[in-house]
Amino acid sequence: MSRFLGYLSVLLLGLGIHSAFALTLEVGPDKTYKNPSEAIDRAKTGDRILISPGEYFDCAFVRANDLVIEGVGKPEAVVLTDKSCGGKALLVTSGNDINGAGIRAEGNGLTIDHVRFVNNQNGILGASQPNGTISISNSEFLQNGTCERACAHGVYVNALKLLHVEHTHFLGTKSGHNIKSRAARTEVIGCTIEDGPNGTSSYQIEVANGGSLVARDNVMEKGPKAENHGTAIAIGTEGVNQRTEEILIENNKLTLDGEYTTVFVRNLTATPAVLKGNVFAGIGHVKPLDGD
Repeated sequence: MSRFLGYLSVLLLGLGIHSAFALTLEVGPDKTYKNPSEAIDRAKTGDRILISPGEYFDCAFVRANDLVIEGVGKPEAVVLTDKSCGGKALLVTSGNDINGAGIRAEGNGLTIDHVRFVNNQNGILGASQPNGTISISNSEFLQNGTCERACAHGVYVNALKLLHVEHTHFLGTKSGHNIKSRAARTEVIGCTIEDGPNGTSSYQIEVANGGSLVARDNVMEKGPKAENHGTAIAIGTEGVNQRTEEILIENNKLTLDGEYTTVFVRNLTATPAVLKGNVFAGIGHVKPLDGD
């Protein structure tokens, strides 16, 4: 299993349940709890955990609902690194809320805000929860992914009600996809998804089994070392087994930094893809849709 590394700034888990008896639990060398896992193990519904700057060789199973885990200081000041719980992840979220992950989400609701995921197999791995949601904003996924024995990705979610990713940066994903989703609805809004000079990713976005997709206002780049030259955004590549009510690809920019031809949107569902206001640049050639 590869090395796990995650930079933690703010992580919110829960279903909006509030307790009048919520506590704040503090973590740090001079605090009551020396490691995040100690506070997480003691936390109850609605509690808040504040983690002081430092590097923590630690991981945890997160079982409480409506729990806020917050790093104090700059985004890079609080680091969880090099350990996994149950062979799964740095944080395994089981409260209602060979793929090593920064976070493995096994509950119904997970909201990520201002978190960095660095050099994991999966940055986030979401288990099947048909009524579940995962929302990611203002975060970074750097050098995640692998296809050593099985493929892992920047973000990989199984059957969910919704995956929403907004204002988030993906850079240098390795072999796997930047975003792989089996959710009934996937929204990718205002993100930067780029290989850079060394990234070897496959798809920028894959909606593997159909389902609605809205990709709007994103900046995407396929680099010279991308392992998949043929496609940037793919829908239905592993068989369509759910309804696809809409596919809207709007106001995105794709730069192709390799001398090859790429299909911008490869759609294998029966639902027409609507493309509006997209811009293509770079040294390669981009076909807007398969067959164009």
